[in-house]
Amino acid sequence: MTIHPFENIRNFSIVAHIDHGKSTLADRLIQTTGTLAERDMVEQVLDSMDIERERGITIKAQTVRLEYKAQDGKTYILNLMDTPGHVDFAYEVSRSLAACEGSLLVVDASQGVEAQTLANVYHALDAGHEIVPVLNKIDLPAAEPDRIKQQIEDVIGLDASEAVLISAKTGIGIDLVLEAIVKRLPAPKGDETAPLKALLVDSWYDAYLGVVVMVRIIDGTLKKGQKIKMIAADAHYEVDKIGVFRPKMQDVAVLGPGEIGFITAQIKQVADTRVGDTITDERKACDAALPGFKPAQPVVFCGLFPVDAADFDDLRAAMGRLRLNDASFSYEMESSAALGFGFRCGFLGLLHLEIIQERLEREFNLDLIATAPSVVYRIVERGGEAIELHNPADMPDPTKIEEIQEPWIRATILTPDDYLGAVLKLCQDRRGVQVDLNYVGKRAMATYDLPLNEVVFDFYDRLKSISKGYASFDYNITDYKVGDLVKMSILVNAEPVDALSMLVHRDRADARGRAMVEKLKELIPPHMFQIPIQAAIGGKIIARETVRALRKDVTAKCYGGDATRKRKLLEKQKAGKKKMRQFGKVEIPQEAFIAALKMDG
Repeated sequence: MTIHPFENIRNFSIVAHIDHGKSTLADRLIQTTGTLAERDMVEQVLDSMDIERERGITIKAQTVRLEYKAQDGKTYILNLMDTPGHVDFAYEVSRSLAACEGSLLVVDASQGVEAQTLANVYHALDAGHEIVPVLNKIDLPAAEPDRIKQQIEDVIGLDASEAVLISAKTGIGIDLVLEAIVKRLPAPKGDETAPLKALLVDSWYDAYLGVVVMVRIIDGTLKKGQKIKMIAADAHYEVDKIGVFRPKMQDVAVLGPGEIGFITAQIKQVADTRVGDTITDERKACDAALPGFKPAQPVVFCGLFPVDAADFDDLRAAMGRLRLNDASFSYEMESSAALGFGFRCGFLGLLHLEIIQERLEREFNLDLIATAPSVVYRIVERGGEAIELHNPADMPDPTKIEEIQEPWIRATILTPDDYLGAVLKLCQDRRGVQVDLNYVGKRAMATYDLPLNEVVFDFYDRLKSISKGYASFDYNITDYKVGDLVKMSILVNAEPVDALSMLVHRDRADARGRAMVEKLKELIPPHMFQIPIQAAIGGKIIARETVRALRKDVTAKCYGGDATRKRKLLEKQKAGKKKMRQFGKVEIPQEAFIAALKMDG
């Protein structure tokens, strides 16, 4: 039973913007320290999900324990946490940072500091981390290390004079990174003799082991067979298995202060293991719990419905299993007249929504329809009571509403100077309010306050297309503000289609309504009677299109003769069409729903 002295342990995470080389650097560190045999090495070792490999992004933070023999002759235990770079997974990043004392800040030596670099560095600084800047991709012809060092000092305010220059792909400078980790990052602190105090960093479900819990030991020791208590959940367990990740699981007998590892304890539900909870000894509890994490607040909601109603039970089971591995995803059941039974789901952003939808379709073979994404509005009723509105179809009677508040965000956009005009116009069009604009070298950094409602649909795609992919964007939610919002309903043959109703700003309702009815006119196939498609706010119709009826030529059998005979046949047909329209049901094909929901002009 060996407990490693803390001065020989380093816990660190790698933070960076998307695609600046975090996972590749993690691969090189694993390879250089000989943690995995050469035959087991693959690219992006820590990105274990198929979807992570295909998209080339990290979704779940992963941990690995490395052993490194430094130049001073000592052997160090390095616990590395590879974190996601995308804004939708900032929650994963904050959890990982809480378990570490230091960070490697990876910056692309040709692209420099991006919006997400800033956001992740500020997360690390808030967590009290020591930060070592690392300039990656110095083997590229476009690399400008001196300019980027200056940029790090100007934008972030970190001393970058001793930044480590590396190429994670070719392996240049990896030894220097390992030495910098050992020399420049602090060792963890802790008391081995104190009662056990451990932070629950993450938990997930394993088909063979049940719930696996990742822990960071602060004080005391954790042994196999020990009886533990989770303070917030008030649950008691006995530890079955204890180990570390090298990236595969490896059993150990004991974990001491400063170490990161995992335990299993016959826990049945991941819901019982709250991320950020404090684990302590059942009999000899620690005096105070750790502060923990704020629960993840979903910002985007959308309905997910099975294309085939018979798949509803499979969808319910699949959601339950996904929820086990992703604490930031929430769902509740709902039903819709147009789409049948489904679920209203909450996500941290649009990429999160896309990933969950893709995982449901892939891992569980489901065909799904997603309704238009919407944000959480706050409605203050005349009595003063505030309610949260996740689904526009549930909006109360307008006469009872005092005001509607919508969430606003503070967005930081970094863009090359050439595209600044187009970027500012985009923000202006989306009801943005400029807060700040300054220059960092040749790039402009614009700070805007924007309503989240306007950003959710396709702001990111528009931003990338007008800046040819060069602009980067990061945001955090600030507060709720009162907005002049109205509910826009879409009526097909005078019947409201609940899946297409949405909350829009009054100034933009006409344009949004017109675009929606024009789109639906192309998508709904002609029936035997004409179909009016209308966009309405309350009782007022703001836009209308008509799908022409299919007509049978009833006068074909009349050869000449009296004109009144033809008129009689046409009148009879007209009466029939009118009756049909009253009783006829309009079949809206699923493709029309999907295409209409993707629409945003």
